[in-house]
Amino acid sequence: MSAAIGFFDIQPASEASPVTTPPATHQKHSSHTPTAIELDEFSFGKSYKGPVESGAQTPRELLSGVQTPIEPIAPRTPNELEMSRPPSPRGDDAVGLMQSWKKPPMNTWRVLSCCLIYFGNGINDSAPGALIPYMEEYYHISYAIMSLIFVGNALGFILAAFFTNTVLGKLGRAKSLIVAEVIMLAAYIMLVTAPPYPVVVVAFFLLGWGMAINLALNNVFCANLHPPTAVLGAAHGSYGVGGIVAPIIATAIVSKGTLWSRFYILSVGLRLLCIPFAGWAFWSYKEDTPPTLLSTLERTASRQAASKEQESKLRNLKLALKNRVTVFGALFIFAYQGAEVSISGWVISFLIKYRDGDPASVGYVTAGFWGGITVGRFVLTHLAPKIGEKNFVVGLVIGSMAFQLLAWLIPNIVGNAMAVAILGLFLGPVYPCAQTIFSKLMPRHVQTTAIGFIAGAGSSGGAVAPFTTGILAQVVGTWVLHPVCIGMYVVMLACWFGLPKVRKRTD
Repeated sequence: MSAAIGFFDIQPASEASPVTTPPATHQKHSSHTPTAIELDEFSFGKSYKGPVESGAQTPRELLSGVQTPIEPIAPRTPNELEMSRPPSPRGDDAVGLMQSWKKPPMNTWRVLSCCLIYFGNGINDSAPGALIPYMEEYYHISYAIMSLIFVGNALGFILAAFFTNTVLGKLGRAKSLIVAEVIMLAAYIMLVTAPPYPVVVVAFFLLGWGMAINLALNNVFCANLHPPTAVLGAAHGSYGVGGIVAPIIATAIVSKGTLWSRFYILSVGLRLLCIPFAGWAFWSYKEDTPPTLLSTLERTASRQAASKEQESKLRNLKLALKNRVTVFGALFIFAYQGAEVSISGWVISFLIKYRDGDPASVGYVTAGFWGGITVGRFVLTHLAPKIGEKNFVVGLVIGSMAFQLLAWLIPNIVGNAMAVAILGLFLGPVYPCAQTIFSKLMPRHVQTTAIGFIAGAGSSGGAVAPFTTGILAQVVGTWVLHPVCIGMYVVMLACWFGLPKVRKRTD
């Protein structure tokens, strides 16, 4: 045994020299995997079957047409490992996979459902203008009391804005739409029965509540489909068609002696169709929604940042209210909505009182007004990019003011009807052009909050101006509609010139 130890020269560990790491050596092999530097020496052909330059030595893998992937060098130290980690994303860094109106195929039915709901909303908003004279006669009430329906409608719209997100979070999109349509259906059933007038005001409050929910949900859905302009155009175009159809049908019904409330049988039937259609179309909406392009670890980081995002909402609201664009934009839309709803609601009463118009025929003037708005949004909006949105809106408001004066001063029903229709043509593109300018002028992080505030202000304008018109009409007459609207146009111009200049976005 000792001879064997001597032969192998085995020494105790204490006497042996310390073990050292041998130096790195390059392993030579005829079929080694090429490195990134070695690959630079090759020029690949279209079929990846070998080098183009003659004399170059080609690895076996390249001659076979198969490229061997190069494994990345793993970080070796803790610092390198930390530096190699991608930064944790924020909630707004997630890139969504944008759907189109036909992919997945179910989206086609969802867009049709939105268009049907918008069509019903257009009927809801334009019908009162033709029915108000008959409602006043039925209930024996004054203009001031009659204008309470506009207040009730706007209050429902504004109040719903505080609960829409909560309802959506608890019920989901399909059930939320069903709830909104059921609320509107209940209101229409109340109106069909021709209840006492206080119940009519409550019914209009419910109509505003339900319509605010379906508008919020459908606007967001349509705006996130490709192409968003075309989808939103189809939806709002359906609203305009409903605005044209309702006064025609309502006038035809009441002119034959039928009670005004029977018109809302049409709305009851339409909402009975919308409820199952919207529920079926959006029932699987969440399942069809594609995930955002985030890895599992990145989604975890995003969830951890959710609490911070919730805290930033209040801060964004404060920043939005401090922004001059938000303040002037809210006043602008307040005046716009006030003028639009006032004309739609009171022009028929003006024509009956001061032009001796026949209620059976002048009711169609409201249809001309909404027809002008629809055509203006489809046709004139294409001129805005060529002229410039800011200058274009100024021209539209001045044109609206001119035709408002013509509708007031021309002592002729036909002339008034034409002036009101052209007035709608000028007013139609104002809202979408204004929203485009507001979006360009506001920072991205406060856009959603600011636009929501501006929309809410517009809804209140649709209540204050018609209500004020009704009160003044009770004192001096319905001719006051025109100076009220002209005053709204002046406010619009003042707010528009108060906006800052549009500069190229840098954020």
